[in-house]
Amino acid sequence: MKTILSFFLTLFSFSLLQAQEFVPVSGNGQVVHHAHYSLSYSETHEQAEWVYYELTAAEARNNSYKRSDNFREDGQVKTGSATLADYKGSGYDRGHLAPAGDMGFSGAAMSESFYMSNMSPQDPSFNRGIWKQLESLVRSWSVDKAELFIATGPVLEAGLSTIGYNQVSVPNYYYKVLLDYDESSGAYGAIGFLLPNQKGQGDLDDYVVSVDRIEQLTGIDFYSQLPDAIENDIESNVEANYWNWNASKVQSYGSSSASTASQCEGKTKTGRRCRNQTKNESGYCYLHEGQASGTVSPEPAKRVTSIRCSATTNAGTRCRRKTKSVNGKCWQHGG
Repeated sequence: MKTILSFFLTLFSFSLLQAQEFVPVSGNGQVVHHAHYSLSYSETHEQAEWVYYELTAAEARNNSYKRSDNFREDGQVKTGSATLADYKGSGYDRGHLAPAGDMGFSGAAMSESFYMSNMSPQDPSFNRGIWKQLESLVRSWSVDKAELFIATGPVLEAGLSTIGYNQVSVPNYYYKVLLDYDESSGAYGAIGFLLPNQKGQGDLDDYVVSVDRIEQLTGIDFYSQLPDAIENDIESNVEANYWNWNASKVQSYGSSSASTASQCEGKTKTGRRCRNQTKNESGYCYLHEGQASGTVSPEPAKRVTSIRCSATTNAGTRCRRKTKSVNGKCWQHGG
């Protein structure tokens, strides 16, 4: 009986390890585990410092579920995540870290990808250009390699400009780190990408860097669960030839399937129909997504969770008080 119990405990521990696999390690942020990806949320910058998930060939090929566009706050972030209102009128896209295009295999996964904790302010030409190209290439490689372990995020540092009441930092750079690891065969390979938050120039392989380089910039430890010899090898070396740069593109529902724009279904404050054009599946433009069925209003009359005050103190630092005020400021600073 003890032998059987020991076997099942070992099996359970192994399954748990498999579920977490190669989650990055860092000293900052609240780690949140959603069903299909994990993240570490930085309250200081109001976004994730990393998002991690596994993508199999079967998942990458499965595009059964269309883009949901149900952007909403992440209730699992204890300090409160960024909101839709933070991005309104900022000129920046709500750029996915875990792409919606990778989540078409499940309705729940697709919906989870629209938590605001999975968004980061991206230049539109970057988000819709070279970043989208990289996401597509990663899906192709997931099919080519059968399974990839993916970590992605912004390079967060002091002094970044901010948007919105919650002062969401606007990163200057984004990274992706990919691992192909098959313990049974002994095959492994890794690659890192570092891209500036602006319109891309050149080819994707121009942005390849070592994993060590990204660790130095972010302070995040990737692949610490690997044997030391393998970890040191893949993090210090850049082996671009390990990856198939001509891999066949995988069709995905990550982008709206609408071929042409249509007039927004939303109503303005005066009660008239919005005149904006949109390609969103919901039929609502970014200003009125909160009116779509099943989504959260971008301008709630009252906050549900407390956030950090957005005001600056006389000492020049950000106020540390918490507030539920709609304008994002505590009582002392006009909330």
